[in-house]
Amino acid sequence: MAVSLTSSSSAMFASSPLKADKWRGSGQSSTNLLLRIRRSFAPVLTSIGNASSSLDTGLITEMDSVSRFSEIVPDTVVFDDFEKFPPTAATVSSSLLLGICSLPDTKFKNAIDTALADSECYEHKKTSGRMTCFLNKALVNVGADLASLVPGRVSTEVDARLAYDTQGIIHKVHELLRLYNKVGVPSERLLFKIPSTWQGIDASRLLEDEGIQTHLTLVYSFAQAAAAAQAGASVIQIFVGRIRDWARNHSGDSEIEAACRRGEDPGLALLIKAYNYIHKYGHKSKLMAAAIRNKQDIFSLLGVDYIIAPLKILQSLKESVTYPDEKYSYVRRLTPSSAKAYVFSEEELVKWDHMSFAAAMGPCAEELLVVGLEGYVNQSKRLEELFGKIWPPPNV
Repeated sequence: MAVSLTSSSSAMFASSPLKADKWRGSGQSSTNLLLRIRRSFAPVLTSIGNASSSLDTGLITEMDSVSRFSEIVPDTVVFDDFEKFPPTAATVSSSLLLGICSLPDTKFKNAIDTALADSECYEHKKTSGRMTCFLNKALVNVGADLASLVPGRVSTEVDARLAYDTQGIIHKVHELLRLYNKVGVPSERLLFKIPSTWQGIDASRLLEDEGIQTHLTLVYSFAQAAAAAQAGASVIQIFVGRIRDWARNHSGDSEIEAACRRGEDPGLALLIKAYNYIHKYGHKSKLMAAAIRNKQDIFSLLGVDYIIAPLKILQSLKESVTYPDEKYSYVRRLTPSSAKAYVFSEEELVKWDHMSFAAAMGPCAEELLVVGLEGYVNQSKRLEELFGKIWPPPNV
């Protein structure tokens, strides 16, 4: 997840949704005139409404409408959109750090330079140990800067090379948390982003038992979502669009094919099913929809905790007007009460263990999980190679 300062992701986890301003005009006749104009001229109305401020026209944006039901979070690695779409929370990752290093002048560059000048890392005799130390310091320094800028939580990526090592993940999280505490960021402001392998889910369970908040990502199957909920993960991130993309070009996944036979989009169906499972059985996890492809995806998921949307979609929501007498109504699609009526099979209500989890993953989740992990690992390696080239930083 990324937000306007970050990543992937991204993303999220704050307590107050984004709100757009209502339009205001300058006379009752103007109101009637605006209401008669076709919806296709919504972008024009935006300019007109913002220019006039003396009369309430009764119009609100689609962003206002959808934000009543779900927290809408910008997904971008562009640093220039902070003012336009201020993030409520953030994710710090290798991808973000690479973006910072590629720009000549950002407010976060000093955080990386400071990490590369940290004497604690010099004690490592092996290059690999030194680079890992630099990476940890850089993640935490940038994460601390982000924590000072957003009201919500900051999610910090855990090295994907540890995805199949439960104790390695736990050790890494403890190490990052120690560094955050050292720079004054309390644990309640933090999430730790962990891949949803079985080992990652098991690590999440143990960390949550300690009171450390986790964010499980790369979820592509019900087995992953349900096991993550049973583990008590604070946030579970499902990539709706990636599942849909896979389904268009592949076959052989029983979970996806069952959704298609019901006439459902498989990505949306998984997220809705996960939501119903969490709320029907009283799990504490918050659910996040990622890889959103269009506005209809958002409309179909209203009621989910967080929706990470690209800037292009957010801009359209912000520029599109909702009319008071409009036939189309923005309604909450996902509710705890409707979740109670959802029927799960006996196979879906098991207490998940490593064996049942592996058997239920399916080819879509297996393939997309591997692809996602490879992407994260490659970014971490690229960042360490870059650190090796620019260390020590100038003027140190």
